[in-house]
Amino acid sequence: MLTVGTEIPVFRGASNSLLGEINPQFSHFGSDGLGDVGDPNSPGLELLQKEDAVHALIRIIHQYEGQINLVALGPLTNLALAVKMDPSLPKKLKNLCIMGGNIQGRGNITVCAEFNFFMDPEAAYIVTNEFTCPTFIAALEFTRENCLTMEDFKNWVHQDTEKARFMAKITAKWPQKSSFVSYDSYAMAAVIEENIITEYEKCAVSVELHGRYARGMLVLDTDNKWKKEHKAILMKKCNINRFKELLWNALL
Repeated sequence: MLTVGTEIPVFRGASNSLLGEINPQFSHFGSDGLGDVGDPNSPGLELLQKEDAVHALIRIIHQYEGQINLVALGPLTNLALAVKMDPSLPKKLKNLCIMGGNIQGRGNITVCAEFNFFMDPEAAYIVTNEFTCPTFIAALEFTRENCLTMEDFKNWVHQDTEKARFMAKITAKWPQKSSFVSYDSYAMAAVIEENIITEYEKCAVSVELHGRYARGMLVLDTDNKWKKEHKAILMKKCNINRFKELLWNALL
């Protein structure tokens, strides 16, 4: 892809959730996740490593103990497998930053669950309960409450650059709404520039596994009833102007 350097190795991760469930997808992303527009500049399979993603995670985290800010932008299957293979892993991370979950019981893939967590609830449960390193969460509501206007979005993708033109193509079939939310970008921005997040809330969290309607929902213990020592750090507000600058610069 235009945004990925040809020197960055790629490790194949899990092909299914921990229970092997087949869950619904968002069709407007296309079959390839990039609007099915194709990218002639995309690197080939030569970047795909023989080592799988789980073993690569364990190896790299051990190699750079205490130095890695790990960003999780999808279902948490590989992280869950990694911590089950090596329970010492969380203590070796500098921090973990997750885009996923919801904090007000309103979902985007089901009535009560956010997409990334719902795609593998068991994995999300394992990660939120067993990763005791500093864990930052950019939940669904946080991203929506710190969204951009559609005018911002149009100005962003209409920059006169190759990357912007590509972004315009892959988002052309997205549903038209009154605002634009670049969900994953908030978690990345928080790691690139930690001061961009201006307000946090700390509380213990877990994930509902058995609810008829709430499976995959992020559960918050705001009253400390669980008495858990480890608290997740939930993002609440961000410096939206600085966030916009980072997004703009990414397409230059």
